[in-house]
Amino acid sequence: MKRSEKEIKDKETIKWILKEAHVCRIALCDNNKPYIVPMNFVFKDNYLYLHSATEGRKIAILNKNKNICFEVDIKNKLVTSETACNWRMRYYSVIGSGKAKFIEDKNGKKKILNNLIQKYSENYLKTIKYSESALNKTAVIEVEITGLTGKKSGY
Repeated sequence: MKRSEKEIKDKETIKWILKEAHVCRIALCDNNKPYIVPMNFVFKDNYLYLHSATEGRKIAILNKNKNICFEVDIKNKLVTSETACNWRMRYYSVIGSGKAKFIEDKNGKKKILNNLIQKYSENYLKTIKYSESALNKTAVIEVEITGLTGKKSGY
């Protein structure tokens, strides 16, 4: 990292950022062409979990190339100045990489979907039921994280 004073080396801080963030941007590569998409996600035990429809561009790319790069950021705030070139952003961010695989087991899918619902819903109910057709139309992607870097600015 060019600006070493901004690097976050503390693993607990990096985990905190991954748990606090609401949007994860995943970057994929298809025939040497980059593709990036924002997604809801949950971080658990050094894995990212994403959900998706079972078809579409991202799924087609992942079926050919399991490598993923991802980025999350939190606490973004513009800091202004009288001099335009002195404006800056305050933030915490994490960039990582990993290998994706699809969770096929229906109980495994339900467990991750429950974790996602719990993360995003204040009214999480532990007795959520999933229809067979809904589970068949839902892909759950597990990303084994192989690299992580954290950065902060203004904090």
